[in-house]
Amino acid sequence: DVQLVESGGGSVQDGASLRLSCAVSGYDPLYLCMGWFRQAPGKGREGVAVINRRGTTRYADFVSGRFTISKVNAEKTLYLQMNSLKPEDTAMYYCAADLFSRSTVRMSLRGQGTQVTVS
Repeated sequence: DVQLVESGGGSVQDGASLRLSCAVSGYDPLYLCMGWFRQAPGKGREGVAVINRRGTTRYADFVSGRFTISKVNAEKTLYLQMNSLKPEDTAMYYCAADLFSRSTVRMSLRGQGTQVTVS
């Protein structure tokens, strides 16, 4: 079975940085489209960033250059570097993956999430 396990969340102050990691097991991430989505309390899921199998990346408008998604296939790990964090970034962040390129909230595989709290 393919498993995605996130880590790296935490509680930080406004303007701080965090790096989220997503460890992939059971499949070679070279062949996966992957991304991050988030869900804040009382709100719906929203895509944050996605990277396809060629390494092309796309970001939600609200990222505004603050986040960087990357995938190191040799490490079987997906990353999300988040800088200049704001209180409105507070949410549970989920790693997602799929064999096909689609929005992160529609990807067929997802992890359990890691909490990011910015105050």
